[in-house]
Order: sequence, then C-alpha cells, then structure tokens
Amino acid sequence: MFVLCIAALVLAVDVGAPAFASSAAVQPPAGRRGIGVLQVEGLIDPPNASLILGAIRDANRAGSTLLILQVDSSGAVDVDSAKLVAAVRDSKVPVAVWVGPSGAHARGLAAALLAVAPVASASNGSSVGPLRPLRLDRPDDKSVVKGRVLADGRRRALALKTYGATYAKQAGVVDSVEPTIGEFIVSLNNKTVDGHKLSTARVVGTGQGRRLEPNQQVNFGRLSLPDQALHTLIRPSVAYFLFVVGLALIVFEFFTVGVGLAGATGALAVVGAFTGLSHLPVQWWALGLLVVAILGFTIDVQAGGLGPWTFLGGAALVAGSLLLYGGSSRLDPAWWIIALVVVGTVVFMLGAMTAVIRARFSTPTIGREGMVGELGDAEVDVAPDGVVTIRGSRWQARTNRATPIRAGDRVRVVEVAGFVLEVEPEEGGAKDYRDRGPRTAADGGSDDGEGEAPGGLPS
Repeated sequence: MFVLCIAALVLAVDVGAPAFASSAAVQPPAGRRGIGVLQVEGLIDPPNASLILGAIRDANRAGSTLLILQVDSSGAVDVDSAKLVAAVRDSKVPVAVWVGPSGAHARGLAAALLAVAPVASASNGSSVGPLRPLRLDRPDDKSVVKGRVLADGRRRALALKTYGATYAKQAGVVDSVEPTIGEFIVSLNNKTVDGHKLSTARVVGTGQGRRLEPNQQVNFGRLSLPDQALHTLIRPSVAYFLFVVGLALIVFEFFTVGVGLAGATGALAVVGAFTGLSHLPVQWWALGLLVVAILGFTIDVQAGGLGPWTFLGGAALVAGSLLLYGGSSRLDPAWWIIALVVVGTVVFMLGAMTAVIRARFSTPTIGREGMVGELGDAEVDVAPDGVVTIRGSRWQARTNRATPIRAGDRVRVVEVAGFVLEVEPEEGGAKDYRDRGPRTAADGGSDDGEGEAPGGLPS
C-alpha cells in the first residue's frame, strides 16, 4: 500500500523530451520573434488554464510569430470557459491548435478552443469532439454561448460529435491533417492568418535531400513541476485512489507500532486527495461512504476476522467508489481502477492487517500481570511517548511520569494500558502519584506494609 501510494503521487508526471525538438543554435532572422509550442495534456484544469493564459499573454508581449497549443484533452473542470475561449480568439499573436500526437483527443473546452483558433490541425489517429459538455464538472455550462463568445469567434465547423482526423478535415472542423508538430509548423509557411503572412520555414539541403525546417527558434512550454503535481492530483482516479489508500495507511499506523512513517504517508495522501477533490464535483455523501467503509473494516479487524461490518464496509466501498463524482460520467474512475482499489482494500484489511494484529497483539500477556515487570530497551527517546522493544517485539510506550528515557536505555514495564506500555527506567524509577501502596517509616508514613512500585513490582 505504501509503494502504491507513492506511485500515485507521481502518476502521470512526464518529463520526457518534446515531440519536436528545435535547434537552439538557429538565430531567428530580424522580425521573427520565435514560435511557442504549449503542451496541454489531460484535463483543462486551473494549472492548465493558467498555463494557457500566461503563454498567450507572454506571446503578445514578446510579439511572437506564432503560438501553438499542442492539445490532448478529454475536457475541463473548475475553469472559466468563456475567458479561455476569448483569450484564444482575441490574441494579436495567432494561436494555432494541433491535436496530437497520434491517439490524442480534443473534447469539450479543447474542441471549443480549436473552433475559435485561426489555424487548426490534427494528427493521424487523433480525434476531435464532441464539443459538449464544455466542462465535465458542469455539463450544463453555457458560458461560451452567453454574449456570443463562441459564435462571434468561430472560424470553422463545431465538432458536435466525435470526428477522426480525416473526417474532421472533410467536415471543416480542422484545416489540415499533419502527423507531427514539426510538419504542422512548416506547413504554415507563407500562409496568411488574420491579415499577416506567416514565415515559419526555410529550405535546407539540395536535390533529393531538400527539406523544410523551422526558420526560427521553436520554444516548448509545459507545466512546471509544482503545477504538474497539482494537475496530477486533480485527476479523478488519482484523488480517489489517494483518499482510500491514505485512510488505510492511517488505520495501519493505529494498529501497529512504528515510527509514524505509514501514518505520515497516509496523512499526506489524504491531504493530496482533498487538494484534488476540491477542484472536482465530489458528492460528499459518497465520500462519507468511503470513510464508513474503512471504519467498518477496522471494526472487524479489531475483532479478529470476518463479520457483519466487513459486508457493510464492502458495500459502502463499492457504492462510494461508483458514485463519488457528480457531473459528467467521464469523470468516473475506470472500472479496473475501482476493482483494484476495492479488492486491494479488502485483501489488505482482512488478510494483511488481520495477520499483523494477531501476530502483534494476541500474546497471552496482553493486559495481564505477566507483562508488568518485563525489561526491554528504548528504541527512540520516550519523552513522554516513544517506542520500546520487549521480548523482541516493538511497542508504543510512554513514561509514567515526566522523566524522559533516552534511546538505548533499559526500561521496565509498570503498566499495560490497551496497546500502550507504561514504562520507567530500569534503575532509579521514582514513585509517582499512582503509587498508592503503604508507605514505610522512612517515607514518613506507617511501617505496617512494604512499599511497592506501580504495577505491584518491589521498589
């Protein structure tokens, strides 16, 4: 579970090379300010929306030749659709859209951006549409229709259904089909866009080796690592996965003795999950079902096996997983992810957790006088809480007074309180207010009894 949680935190973070590498050694001729290629992948969410708006603003300030949005998006969540459409439509620097590489999609808001862009293309094997819903979290969003934001800026036919690249060109949804971003750039050479004749390519080589290449620097842009991390957390399947795994790790930490790594990782996973869920159309009652599911499993884990709470927890887990998100059904996690989480949680709780609990706490001395008086070693400082080793097993422990115990010191068990041992130093353990035994004459009390340390051990 720990490894899966860490893997989910970095899921979909791709720092690979861009689809078309530019030659930075080429100096742009006078009047050519460079071509920007912005990679927009996954949901158009707040990080991607900020990236697009910032790139358009920077391109206009620099007077760039062209800005290209390389799109592979299934829709949008938690963004201002009208603002993004207007930014592409009103940009003084032409904003072209290329749907690629092969297998990419432009759905919802991505299809709307393509419709208002002065130039649009798609790669072989990619698809465009459907346009609706523009936002997956608000399927009825009509913000781009109000004020004729989309109608006034539309340059080509709307993709009201899904079109493959070839059919999209035939239907007038895109202007061309270009297999790579490089070929799309050079195909725009000498074309007039918004009254400006573009110069994007030059001829190099001779004879049969003649070819076109960009005549100016091509700069690729994408999300920064912090924004990519947030973008990953907003993925519905990642937020769902982290929430369930985080709760399971917190339960694991509660039942086992450790230094807090599982608990800290679980807490971090839950925080990450809530960060992503805050941008998604969560049905909070369904989220509550997931919490009930983990609690149900926890009750039977403590009881030591399969019981009615297990079936209640399993039913709540399945229902919460299937109904977690409102809005469009495209936000729902894939069935195999739900199956992985449900089966993994059941196996972890009823298999691994039950075995750990039995091995850890099913000794005949738990809660009995046989544990009191045992000697062991402090693994970390017990000040006042820490971890000790007794009979080769690690236990959560605390001191029974405000006297810290250093790591490596010998300790003596004076009381068992549930799953926590109360300990004191092996030597020099002072009596405290819980020592209610008879006092000796030397202590200033009666001498009719022999003093005892807590837990019935001779002082």
